[in-house]
Amino acid sequence: MLLVYTHKITPRLRYTFKQICTRILGIPVSFTTTVEDFIAHDSLKMSYSRQPLGNEFFIRSQELLFEQGLSDVETKVSDWEETKCFFPNGEQSALPFDIFAASFYLLSRYEEYLPHVKDEFGRFTAEESLAYNNGFLRAPVVDIWSFKFRKALEIQFPEFLFPERHYKITPVIDVPSAYSYKLKGIMRTIGGTFSDLFRFRLKNIYKRYSVIFDFQHDPFDTFKYIINKQKQVKDKFIFFFLIGDLSTYDKNINVQKSKFVSLIKQVGDYSKIGLKASYFALDNLSILKTEKLRMESIINQDLCASRQSYSKLNLPESYRNLVELEIPEDFTMGYINHIGFRAGTCTPFFFYDLDYEIQTPLRINTYHVLDYALLKYQSTLDKKMHLNKIIKAVKNVNGEFVSVFHNYTFGASVTWKDYKELFNIILDSTDGK
Repeated sequence: MLLVYTHKITPRLRYTFKQICTRILGIPVSFTTTVEDFIAHDSLKMSYSRQPLGNEFFIRSQELLFEQGLSDVETKVSDWEETKCFFPNGEQSALPFDIFAASFYLLSRYEEYLPHVKDEFGRFTAEESLAYNNGFLRAPVVDIWSFKFRKALEIQFPEFLFPERHYKITPVIDVPSAYSYKLKGIMRTIGGTFSDLFRFRLKNIYKRYSVIFDFQHDPFDTFKYIINKQKQVKDKFIFFFLIGDLSTYDKNINVQKSKFVSLIKQVGDYSKIGLKASYFALDNLSILKTEKLRMESIINQDLCASRQSYSKLNLPESYRNLVELEIPEDFTMGYINHIGFRAGTCTPFFFYDLDYEIQTPLRINTYHVLDYALLKYQSTLDKKMHLNKIIKAVKNVNGEFVSVFHNYTFGASVTWKDYKELFNIILDSTDGK
């Protein structure tokens, strides 16, 4: 166990040290403000304060973990060997930066509470982030800093055996609509037909009715392929089905269709099932609760996780709603147009509510690549290169790689050509290749 001496034990301090020490490095941690207890401890120990007590392992603290609320924090980013960091320390400190304050800044999404420009859907964009503007968006810096901390501890306490963690993957399958043409109902089929006629998309009309009369396979129905892939790997996929009411933003299948319900149940026999919250559920607790109960009645068990439509988050309201409904995990945090680490980490962490200064039970799983983010690269070679680089960044710290692909990504559309191959790269990355 690591004992940390500090002048003040705060919720922020507990949250950050437990994330770095316990969840990333696998070391239990406790805290004391009593010098005598610190001296008596005969295993790993360090002080985290403004000044050292003596010659102990000491990291000089910034004020961020001892504050409450938001303040005008100066985040000047500097190079640190092969990575970058901020909140520099003096020469007395065992590390040149206060990695705990810097990690809290990223994990709490402090910058998303500050004034910023949103996109047309009200989302926080990569271009507004500290990581993007300082060139470390594609590095899981919190994990990198944690292992630098571990290395410094190993030098100070060579007899201590640190546990090892292992690289894993969590493939997310986002299902905004299970089918392109099937189960759409008479009115939507007629409406789609007239829309295609108006735009002279005659091939679409032919395809629509070929699918409806079972002469062709529905282009969005790729579930058999995905489940076969699930059978080949030990890490569980998680499917997020949209089951909200039809709206301008949500064009999913009606949950009253028994074949759609059967599909969700069949997929649930092999993979985890989560809820893709509808667009209007994002800011409406009542709608979100209805959709949660609807999904639980289909899968006959408690909902394990959610994902918001359009990857939209309004902090802290979006996460407070999930906490209120006792949804244990969320897979929304990430950037739709950029590969990288929105919270600077490839380790799941708990949502810290900056307004109430508490760690909540909601576990946040950030995704590191969305299929749409790879579309900006024209050639398959470029797509593979960028995907392999981000996988390598996660493997270097034995983290958890989370990708988001849609069910239609595995269809025959030219837009998604070669995406099956990209998905296979992710699945094969656990083989040590």
